Amino acid sequence: MTTTVSALGTRPADGSALQAVLLDMDGTLVDTEGFWWDVEVETFAGLGHALDESWRHVVVGGPMSRSAGFLIEATGADITVAELTVLLNQGFEDRIDRALPLMPGASRLLAELAAHEVPTALVSASHRRIIDRVLGTLGSEYFALTVAGDEVARTKPHPDPYLLAAAGLGAEPSRCAVVEDTATGVAAAEAAGCRVVAVPSVAPIAAGHRRTVVDSLEQVDLAFLRGLMTEMP
Repeated sequence: MTTTVSALGTRPADGSALQAVLLDMDGTLVDTEGFWWDVEVETFAGLGHALDESWRHVVVGGPMSRSAGFLIEATGADITVAELTVLLNQGFEDRIDRALPLMPGASRLLAELAAHEVPTALVSASHRRIIDRVLGTLGSEYFALTVAGDEVARTKPHPDPYLLAAAGLGAEPSRCAVVEDTATGVAAAEAAGCRVVAVPSVAPIAAGHRRTVVDSLEQVDLAFLRGLMTEMP
């Protein structure tokens, strides 16, 4: 299921081969990947368990069910995935209510895409309740479509969220530029057949076919994204 807000049209006005831009949320537009790990650490401490720092790379960027299941198994904590999910979502909401920093370049990129009427979707593994809270700060008006992790049968690293977003915007996946910060998200976008810009937040991501790696979102603008469409097929 998707939520549609303030549609911006179906094609760029100048006929560019770029048909849509699909953006991840945590770690890509908002500086929150560290928030999730902090909440996981605090939650498990309350359950009497310490998390190993090396597990951070395992749980980053994926669906909450996978992260929660891994941490329960790794620690042996006496809690169900459903119960842990409630605690983690609540802990995260408490964090973003106090502060929600945007990634450098996020506001500028969103404003530029909107100014040029480029169809844009937010595609996140986070649950709808989290996305809607973040949109209050990020700006729901920038997105023609939003896809939450609990609204698809299979979320990242499966391609389903990106295929759903592309279809919802009337775009061909191969003509969509995706911006992601984790290997899990990159895998989902590439499996969908999209061009990918990786802006690593927690763990390194190597460059590859149909994938460009940059150091910061500040290096990404509309001209850059359009340029991806003219590269190798």
